[in-house]
Amino acid sequence: MLQIPVSLLTLVAGITVTLFSIWVGQHHSLLPVQASEQAPLVDNFFNIMVAIATALFLVVEGTIIIFLVKFRHRRGDDTDGVPIEGSFALEVFWTAIPTIIVICLGIYSVDVYTQMGGIKPRNSEQIAGNLNKSGTAIAATLSDEGGDSLQTKALKSPTIGITGENNKKADLVVDVTGMQFAWIFNYPESGITSGELHVPVGTKVKLNIAATDVIHSFWVPQFRLKQDAIPGIPTTLGFTATKTGTYPIVCTELCGGYHGSMRSQVVVHSPESFENWLLANATNTDKVTNTIALSPEEILTPYARELGVNADTLAAIHQ
Repeated sequence: MLQIPVSLLTLVAGITVTLFSIWVGQHHSLLPVQASEQAPLVDNFFNIMVAIATALFLVVEGTIIIFLVKFRHRRGDDTDGVPIEGSFALEVFWTAIPTIIVICLGIYSVDVYTQMGGIKPRNSEQIAGNLNKSGTAIAATLSDEGGDSLQTKALKSPTIGITGENNKKADLVVDVTGMQFAWIFNYPESGITSGELHVPVGTKVKLNIAATDVIHSFWVPQFRLKQDAIPGIPTTLGFTATKTGTYPIVCTELCGGYHGSMRSQVVVHSPESFENWLLANATNTDKVTNTIALSPEEILTPYARELGVNADTLAAIHQ
């Protein structure tokens, strides 16, 4: 009986594993719907990692199964196995391949982050200026002296974070304040303050993010974007929504006992619908209290029932 060469079997197995892994990487359905310009960049990177992980899983688990069958203990065979000292070439191979994969993924991830606007070219003077600003901001968190409020200082000149693709100037700016346990959205141009983020589809949006108490993290899964809100240190997040709808906003930094309830939503309108929302809410701006000037417990007390806590507990949290 003609025996098939091992090299041919290995080639066929390699081609099969490669094609199947690529298919899995493109059809895994593990991610939510794409709703921003940055989402495809992240998804392409994720798809490649899924394909590589699938291939590694099949190779490792397939090898284990083959060895379990081929080298199983057989009835009546009590002899020792063949002594094998090891293979230097094989050890170099299985060390070099993961190293190359990790280096390539690292380079690709930096490229993706740069395209999203996360890495901006700066000269040494700009870097030194940012370090000085950060030091001043940190010192501000340790001081209770008069002057601008902490979040007002943080919202003045955000420098850390993703600015959006091509670093284009934003068409809509929103100041975002995180606090235990809510997000507050202020629209400087219209004076509107809301507990939800409303943006028009296809418009470059810039979020100036700050925190009043502890570190929070602003995350919209459908946008594939996440940015920390740090007390005293300004951060920014730029994006362009590409699909109308309502998407969850989740705090992904453990920020206290009711961290799990720190949720809101972003509503992506059509341009006409967004203008109607602005008009409807602008007529009520003279009746709305400036929430940024209030303490966290004053802002959240009306929503204590929705948070599942009473007003006394809410006040105690912020002492």
